[in-house]
Amino acid sequence: MAATIDPVASVLGISKSQRTTLGIIRAIMDGLPVTAVYRIASAVSPHDVNFRFKIVPKATLERRKKHPRARLTVEEGGRVERLVRVWSSAIDVWGAEENARAFLFRPHALLSGRKPIDMALATDLGARLVEDILGRLKYGSAP
Repeated sequence: MAATIDPVASVLGISKSQRTTLGIIRAIMDGLPVTAVYRIASAVSPHDVNFRFKIVPKATLERRKKHPRARLTVEEGGRVERLVRVWSSAIDVWGAEENARAFLFRPHALLSGRKPIDMALATDLGARLVEDILGRLKYGSAP
């Protein structure tokens, strides 16, 4: 289940004229702004000020914050994009942010009891697995 481009690009801070798949890839390769980490962290886990450090380590984020022009690496940007994509898909399926959070932060049987949020942050394959579960829920084929 693929999230639509516009919500993903919006959270990533990509201009409307660049809101295409290639535009997102280009922005990640050029380095997303550090603010993208703060935007997605506050959306996904607004009450946990340390959640952003699951996306980018604290020391790295603090160092980058000191430089206004600092950018995320391709790996960090990919992790942010992955999280935004899963978040957008969860909202699409569950209809409300609180319901999406409940799904993402609750252990899931199809993930061997792991939390979807942890799988999405770990690897792209984990994020795709979470998106697959969300797609199955949306279209009525989840066990």
